[in-house]
Amino acid sequence: MLDTNAVSAFAEGNPSVREKIAAWPGPYLPVIVIGEYRFGLLGARDRERRLAWLKELSGYWTVLEISADTAATYAEIRQALKERATPIPSNDVWIAALARQHNLSILSDDAHFDRVPGIRRISW
Repeated sequence: MLDTNAVSAFAEGNPSVREKIAAWPGPYLPVIVIGEYRFGLLGARDRERRLAWLKELSGYWTVLEISADTAATYAEIRQALKERATPIPSNDVWIAALARQHNLSILSDDAHFDRVPGIRRISW
């Protein structure tokens, strides 16, 4: 499953990210990541081309939606992080919840995912 920074690295042609994506099942794209990446594109000069690319990518890759089960997992993760006094950004808690719910690793350069119990992060 890809984090937003992995999608960005993929878009930029990062060979290591592309190799990791090719080597693992999926890829899986959390709906949260689509929102974050799309937000980043809204200020881009070549916004229309890049938005079209994102739409195409979303059609090829498996998009993971949020459900009531995801919300329950989100609450559990957020509480565990609060108890340890190790919060992470809220959107990343949602991404972690989807990863745990679907038993997937997260391809990300964000080390704070390592604080989330039951999550495996893969870096590049």
